[in-house]
Amino acid sequence: MPVYALGLLFLTACQATPHSLKSATPDYATALKLSLLFYEAQRSGHLPETTRIPWRRDSALSDKGLHGEDLSGGYYDASDFVKFSFTMAFTTTILAWGMLSFKDVYNETGQYEYGLDAIKWATDYFVKCHVAPFEFYGQVGDFSLDHTFWGRPEEMNMTRPAYKIDVDHPGSELAGEASAALSAASLLFRERNKTYSEELLKHAVELYEFATTYRGLYHDAIPGARVYYESTGYGDELTWAAVWLYKATRNVRYVEQAENFYTKFRIKDRPNEFFYNKKVAGIQLLLAEQTQRPEYKAATKSFCDYSIKEQLRTPHGLIFIDKSGTLSHAANVAFICLQAAIGLNISQSTYINFAKEQIDYILGSKGRSYLVGYGLNYPKQPHHSASSCPDLPEPCGWKQFTWKGPNPQILYGALVSGPDQNDHYEDIRDEFLYNEVTLDYNAGFQSTVAGLIYCDKVMKRE
Repeated sequence: MPVYALGLLFLTACQATPHSLKSATPDYATALKLSLLFYEAQRSGHLPETTRIPWRRDSALSDKGLHGEDLSGGYYDASDFVKFSFTMAFTTTILAWGMLSFKDVYNETGQYEYGLDAIKWATDYFVKCHVAPFEFYGQVGDFSLDHTFWGRPEEMNMTRPAYKIDVDHPGSELAGEASAALSAASLLFRERNKTYSEELLKHAVELYEFATTYRGLYHDAIPGARVYYESTGYGDELTWAAVWLYKATRNVRYVEQAENFYTKFRIKDRPNEFFYNKKVAGIQLLLAEQTQRPEYKAATKSFCDYSIKEQLRTPHGLIFIDKSGTLSHAANVAFICLQAAIGLNISQSTYINFAKEQIDYILGSKGRSYLVGYGLNYPKQPHHSASSCPDLPEPCGWKQFTWKGPNPQILYGALVSGPDQNDHYEDIRDEFLYNEVTLDYNAGFQSTVAGLIYCDKVMKRE
């Protein structure tokens, strides 16, 4: 039973939340709008005239595959200008999941069209990357070359090689995640553009067959992955892709395969986190929703109960999972538990309060906002090359990297990595552990914010 079809259950879950949450509510609608602006700032390729980022222009128009395939478009991964399909696909899946679950929120805040555009910017690129049934480009740009450059993406002049997976160099987790993203997006576009939805689903099915037929770790085929986004296994991606295909097709073959993978790869143990490399918590939630089997619901409850009651926390209450992407990890867990409360009717008030607590921390409830452009004390020096550059025609280079002033361009909506386990944070550009920004950092945050807007709206009806 899809989350977005459970309107009555949504109402019941959010009504179960304590009335006190109505007071001192942050401006979630503004946070949602800003997050979508961040994704616009990360766009590569030919930008439309409607772009809302005045300091960005067309870039990397000559990105090509090994045989001249057009690979322009997509998103830059982080502060640099590599396009990395694995994290881009996970980002797309989570954003699409949030839009499917909280469509009315996106409509009522005026963000639905922007949200669709954000998803389509990625899925158009994935279609380009999928040059044959069993070939998919997973990276454009070389990290070692890219990291010698600090400046505007419009002024890049370094070589930008492309790397792909194929039958001789498989990458099951990359193909699986891309399949999941395209399945989720096909659901999102089904009402608006049936032809495009069917095209995405076709690619999703082919990529799933690629992932399951030719097994292998993608970082063996794509060298940059081993250094920056190494995978610990592909069992969760195969399961994740299968359950998303089931949601998109209702073909029982896929849910049966998902359950078989779930057992075969022994991924039923309680996870401690949910992010691009470890998707078990999301799998358990989706299987609980789609099958209504109690063991999956119990697994989701175990994950959230552990996260809320036992996970290490900072003195101010942020759950602390890793020093890199601290806030993103917290937001991702909040997203899973909010979905569990709303879609599975589990511990509604506890889980919704937890999600609100984590997001409110990010938005400044403890004295500092970590979302650029939001609140009175937001990060001024995100580790982000393009936004550190002054207005043209002033030059931009490594001088801007070491400059101690605020970024001349405000990177609206970017979620920085965040504080350490003692709530300590350094707003310094070269301190990337505190101030890095990436595509996936914003995804779970944005989708959780949309869910909290939904709950606020329901409570106001009381």
